[in-house]
Amino acid sequence: MDNKVILPSTVFSQYQISSQDILSLYKDMLLGRIFEDMCAQMYYRGKMFGFVHLYNGQEAVSTGVIKSLQKYDYVCSTYRDHVHALSKGVPSKLVMAELFGKETGCSRGRGGSMHIFSAPHNFLGGFAFIGEGIPIAIGAAFQSVYRKQVLNDNNPMRVTACFFGDGTSNNGQFFECLNMAVLWKLPIIFVVENNQWAIGMAHHRSTSFPEIHKKAEAFGLPGIEVDGMDVLAVREVAIKAISKARQGDGPTLIEALTYRFRGHSLADPDELRSIHEKQAWLARDPIKNLKNYILDNSLISEEKINQIDIIIKTEIDNAVEFALSSPEPNIGDLKKYLFADD
Repeated sequence: MDNKVILPSTVFSQYQISSQDILSLYKDMLLGRIFEDMCAQMYYRGKMFGFVHLYNGQEAVSTGVIKSLQKYDYVCSTYRDHVHALSKGVPSKLVMAELFGKETGCSRGRGGSMHIFSAPHNFLGGFAFIGEGIPIAIGAAFQSVYRKQVLNDNNPMRVTACFFGDGTSNNGQFFECLNMAVLWKLPIIFVVENNQWAIGMAHHRSTSFPEIHKKAEAFGLPGIEVDGMDVLAVREVAIKAISKARQGDGPTLIEALTYRFRGHSLADPDELRSIHEKQAWLARDPIKNLKNYILDNSLISEEKINQIDIIIKTEIDNAVEFALSSPEPNIGDLKKYLFADD
């Protein structure tokens, strides 16, 4: 049985967590980072087309929240959706094949980077326009309540985690859906990934009230600000919010303060953000900090860490080979999957 270890507050706040759970968090964050780095390589080699938005730097948010959910819970994402899908358990080879536009992709090659979807994993998809996923997440949360109250489902309440960025918090869907979620006490977690920039607009320049979590108060739900570069801090607030929702006590808004290490998309030269700003956030890399803490406190051996790195890199290499060798969608099936089959 894995002993619990308490992480002192020298790097992270006080948390009680098993070394096995720490290892799982590290693996998931590293999977996301290596996957996204490979996406950049493939994009610049002409293997991917269209807009590709990478998640580098924000891994602690995805891992901290999604790895605290159960398999039967739901996740609704944005156009920056690859890593959310991986955290929810969608196999890396299916996500990679989707990015290549192949028939074996999780959306049959019809969605591409911004529309990752997987019904078997309750991953409700990425969405190209900001804010459009929030009403979908509200619908998923509503059906969870319907299952319990109307269909008399005896299984635990299914919780929905809805991700969106700081720019979305100025849009109408955000406010309307917060109101509905509280009104109906829906089991939903609103996760604002505040990476400080809405494309090329600095957050503090685009809103009259930059502290997004405090906007929750107007609708009567808890609003929590968390260090989005600390996976254990994110995990702690996520576990509490998920438990609250599953018990039928309604929604929570989590504002995770984070940063993307690359431009808005791979087509963005990233010239608007200062070098000083980027270096300050790079020094807080959530993966490197967790790795250093693990090694400094002998929670896991360096040999095991290196083995994990090799295993994940091999998995991503295999995902690329799978995508390259997969067939293109048949032109005769152009209209397939537009509607449900009889």
